[in-house]
Amino acid sequence: MADVVASGTARSSRRTWVPLVVQPAAILVVLAAFAVWLNTASLTPTEANTLNPGDILALTGQHLLLTLASTVIVLLIGIPLGVALTRGPFRRASTAILAVANFGQAAPAVGLVVLLAAWLGFNFWAAVVALVLYAILPVLRNTIIGIESVDQRLVEAGRGMGMSAGAVLFRVELPLAVPVMLAGIRTALVLLVGSAALATFIGAGGLGLLITTGVNLFLPKVLVSGALLIALLALSIDWLGRVVETVARPKGLR
Repeated sequence: MADVVASGTARSSRRTWVPLVVQPAAILVVLAAFAVWLNTASLTPTEANTLNPGDILALTGQHLLLTLASTVIVLLIGIPLGVALTRGPFRRASTAILAVANFGQAAPAVGLVVLLAAWLGFNFWAAVVALVLYAILPVLRNTIIGIESVDQRLVEAGRGMGMSAGAVLFRVELPLAVPVMLAGIRTALVLLVGSAALATFIGAGGLGLLITTGVNLFLPKVLVSGALLIALLALSIDWLGRVVETVARPKGLR
């Protein structure tokens, strides 16, 4: 019996770690192929100037900065708010607040970015606010679901041991809710990386500039390059999220 359990655990561990090895390897292969193509392809002067490695790195940095700023704000708002909405009298407000958060994601992303830019100005922070509204729902919802799905018998056991409400939250509920919460954070990160491409419409930079340049100037190679780089960046962020999700998962739940 012990051998069967050990075998099952080993197979589960392999299923967990194989994607963590295969995904970055595939990303690196595609990125290397793109770099080789960029150095050997026959490009027009306009294409060569647009796909200059220095400019690509600068745009990638802008894209990551947009994603990082939005992620920090989403986490600072989404997790504490999600926790608060599982506490006592605030539970009644959870439906209304989730409906508001759902509106941000249900609205067309381009329209949301442009509308906020018209209000806040065509700048970096207008794009960040739009991205936060667009990506906060998975973090907020998964925080609530993760905490509410904790077995109430464990909560009662903690209280029976004399733990305060805060101790039960931080030592019982949040650790057990971590897998669900991390899944929501990973989803939000991927949404942010993809949606950050829209920041170019309001002059906030990012790799989306390659896509709009390719469309406006009828340069398919530039268009495809921008889309490919954003996809690789999203896959890289997704991989990092998987790593954190695997490492941070409580040992008993792995």
